[in-house]
Amino acid sequence: VSGGCFNPAVALGLDLSSASEPHFEGTGFGWSGPYVAYELTGALLAAVLFKLVRPGDFGKAKTEVSELISEFLGTYMLVLTVGLNVLGKSQAGAFSIAASLTSMIYALGDVSGAHFNPAVTVAIMASGRCPDLTIAKASSFIASQILAGIAAAYTYAFVYSGGSFPLGPGAGFNWASVTVAEIVFTFVLCYVVLCVAVSEHTKASHMFGLAIGSCVTVGGCAIGGISGGSLNPAVSFGIAGAQILNGGYFYKALLYSAMEVTGGLAAAGAFKITHAVDSPTDDKLWA
Repeated sequence: VSGGCFNPAVALGLDLSSASEPHFEGTGFGWSGPYVAYELTGALLAAVLFKLVRPGDFGKAKTEVSELISEFLGTYMLVLTVGLNVLGKSQAGAFSIAASLTSMIYALGDVSGAHFNPAVTVAIMASGRCPDLTIAKASSFIASQILAGIAAAYTYAFVYSGGSFPLGPGAGFNWASVTVAEIVFTFVLCYVVLCVAVSEHTKASHMFGLAIGSCVTVGGCAIGGISGGSLNPAVSFGIAGAQILNGGYFYKALLYSAMEVTGGLAAAGAFKITHAVDSPTDDKLWA
């Protein structure tokens, strides 16, 4: 799309190196100006959002608004990464998407718990190990995640001039295959979240983000060709929402979401059995 500079120094360096190659289309010095402006704008936006999600660093009390912004931001980056990888036909999409999730977990885990997935939120609430996650709070998290997914989807559609892609069975597969795939691998994701981020006995203090992100790599590689490997209602809502621009049907998001929430509930049930030694805690989730 853009070359992915992300850095004014890189943009200026590439611009200077192409100044002596005027016979190539789009070369010659001067192209770095817009890039530098975009990158500095991104940096400014990052600073503003940092202040919003971490008011405690600036002498203010953290509020539920901070948590909702955190959930929106993390989910937005995750779904945007999904869409850009698919539309860009990336050969390493599962790894890129997993890296996006992992980085946002480490960035925002201590703000909102970094669920970024309604199925994860449902699993945590159903596990009974996080009393602070009430039905009202879980509902607000889910609403923020869904809105972020749709916003991200329309962002990638804008970047690709209206481009989108369908949600549904891959070539040669049917809805039964999709159902099994989405339930099983959403179960894996949610179960790992509960084990490495919620359980008092198996909680990982440092590697939780990598473990959770790896579940996306596992699911993406294993069932990407079957169901697309959504594993997340926010992703499903986003994909189906953007596909409406090209004649798609939104009901598929509801079908996928039902499968994914089922996987999350199954993970909570299994977690209660395998981690029965845990006592309910109101510790903040880091996943």
